[in-house]
Parts: sequence; structure tokens; C-alpha cells
Amino acid sequence: MAKGETFERHRQPWTADEIQKLHTLAKKGMALKAIAKALKRSEESTKDRAKADGLSIAKLR
Repeated sequence: MAKGETFERHRQPWTADEIQKLHTLAKKGMALKAIAKALKRSEESTKDRAKADGLSIAKLR
């Protein structure tokens, strides 16, 4: 992905595999940006899903 790094998958439903991976990566303490990239999802979408599942994602400072 080039300029802007935007994702073309708008409003795709989360698969069970993606949710599982989100939980695993969040528990490992990965940053939001890294998790979003690994899942090929936007940071916003990833953050919203984590919040809905009651996960806390590490914030890098």
C-alpha cells in the first residue's frame, strides 16, 4: 500500500479468525497500529472492535 495507507475493505464483518487474532495480539500488548496492520483493518475499526469485546490495547507513547 502506498500513499496514505488506506484500506479498501469498508464495513466488512469481522470473521472469527480476525477476532481471535485481535484478542491474541491485544493480550500480547501490541500497539493499536501494529494490530490494525496485522489484521489489514483500520485503526478505528480495530479500536472499536476491541472496545466492543472489552479488550484494552496498549497505547504507545
